[in-house]
Amino acid sequence: MVQTGGSATLPPPAIEVHGLTKQFRRAGQDPLRAVDGLDLTVPAGQIMAFLGPNGAGKTTTLDMVLGLTTPDAGTIRVAGMAPRAAVRAGKVSAVLQSGGLLADLTVVETVRLIASTFDNPRPVGEVVERAGLAELANRRVSKCSGGEQQRLRFALALLPDPEVLILDEPTAGMDVTARHEFWATMRADAAAGRTVLFATHYLEEADAFAERIVMVSAGRVVADGTTSEIRARGAGRTISVDAPEFDRDSWIGRTRSLRGVTRVDVRGRRVYIAASDTDSVALALLRDLGARNLEIAAPTLDSAFVALTGEHADAAETNGETDYTAGDMAEVPA
Repeated sequence: MVQTGGSATLPPPAIEVHGLTKQFRRAGQDPLRAVDGLDLTVPAGQIMAFLGPNGAGKTTTLDMVLGLTTPDAGTIRVAGMAPRAAVRAGKVSAVLQSGGLLADLTVVETVRLIASTFDNPRPVGEVVERAGLAELANRRVSKCSGGEQQRLRFALALLPDPEVLILDEPTAGMDVTARHEFWATMRADAAAGRTVLFATHYLEEADAFAERIVMVSAGRVVADGTTSEIRARGAGRTISVDAPEFDRDSWIGRTRSLRGVTRVDVRGRRVYIAASDTDSVALALLRDLGARNLEIAAPTLDSAFVALTGEHADAAETNGETDYTAGDMAEVPA
């Protein structure tokens, strides 16, 4: 516990990271710095989304927070403890993207096996029910879909009743219904005070569920705030209209020349227009260019993601985490 000015005490941050750095050696190339001096503090009880393009350093950071990978530099505390100590104490659990399941066991056998490794696990039936697996309890893991296996990993993560739950692409492979059911369960868990940190490529999940969003690119934090604050850092409001079929190229050219227009994207018949003053541009489109089916959309998390991480996106896709986990990289000794 952390002492405050009076007699009251506050719990330590759920996750506290300072100066975290990790690089990997690549065959025939300079080392890749996957995480570059990253600082992050997650208060107890917060729901935080960890976003970034492929190769931004998300998975490497989570691996270090879980004690699966050793940082080259920096410090990590989880529930006031070193990462591996926090895992052993059942303070932190994770739902990772793959691995950790035995194909020949049934769902309930898997949960019982892992439960036997903890001193005081939650009841097996309780976590199976909570993960939405009751009807699949006697199905072999090899017969479960990718989404069902993710729900099984979630059940295993709940066994020690952790204070901190880390989710790396938790709904990968789930259909829309299963994703909604999963997040309904997570909302209930968060309401009970559990800290949740999740990485996802489904931006609508971050928008709907997270209290706070941290975006990373090239191993560094590029944005940190509430969903509304992050959205406001995007491209602003966007106008969309149907382009006319007659003299279409000329019409698009006239649209580009309107005062205040900063970008015009053509996607099939639909034209998307960014402008410094969307109201005046919309008026000109309707009055002077005969625009039809005009809509003005508010800033989105998607536009903010592109604006804040796009600078590094191409390099990340080429040199990112998905490459150096394939076996052609090794850790660089600290």
